[in-house]
Amino acid sequence: MRKDDLTIGLLLIIAVALVAIAVQPILTPRAAAAQSTIYPFYIEPGSELLRTPDGTTQVYGKVVVDMRTGKIWGFPTLAPQSYPSSGLQNKPPTSRPFELGRFAFEDTNK
Repeated sequence: MRKDDLTIGLLLIIAVALVAIAVQPILTPRAAAAQSTIYPFYIEPGSELLRTPDGTTQVYGKVVVDMRTGKIWGFPTLAPQSYPSSGLQNKPPTSRPFELGRFAFEDTNK
């Protein structure tokens, strides 16, 4: 009889602990958080016709905002698609950015 009481007592403790573990996320859920990246960029969907600030060049590309500094960059894609491509090369091209402007994020704290 003593072994049965001990077994029942231990199983009761295990059952209570499992219920406590299962109920805790329901009573106090954790806040959802997005994963941070090394480079906090906002990439505008789609492609745009980009113009250099001096007005000498126009090219299709992606608009990217550096959320740390507010700088706006243009990454040429050479076509209205979302990624750089060239039908003349066998290897994937690398798109080098040029600065389009800057958002003054620091002025929003005034």
